[in-house]
Amino acid sequence: MSSAPPPVPAAAGSTALDPAIAARLKRTEDGLVPAVAQQYDTGEVLMLGWMDDEALHRTLTTGRCTYWSRSRREYWVKGGTSGHVQHVKSVALDCDGDTLLVRVDQVGAACHTGARTCFDEDVLLSH
Repeated sequence: MSSAPPPVPAAAGSTALDPAIAARLKRTEDGLVPAVAQQYDTGEVLMLGWMDDEALHRTLTTGRCTYWSRSRREYWVKGGTSGHVQHVKSVALDCDGDTLLVRVDQVGAACHTGARTCFDEDVLLSH
């Protein structure tokens, strides 16, 4: 019994993402853009995820962060199984078009380890 190959990120223009937005994105070779999730009211950086055009379209239209999992090779809505959802407040594209800033209201932990953020455990330098 063979299984179907895993899905791959959608190519530019193959989703319902506004073509004007899609044209501004500078993607990695595998069609992804890094998306930094930030707590909207405190500025706390929560996590980094990856989005392709379809994940960004879903995020913009549903108000919930959707990412592309590079390890599982599938879309995932943050909090879909954990309940630790990200309610989108705003989405911005940086000046180079190669990074997204998603300002969210995070419910519960943002990190898969159960920590509030993915950046609390391994501080390399702090003044």
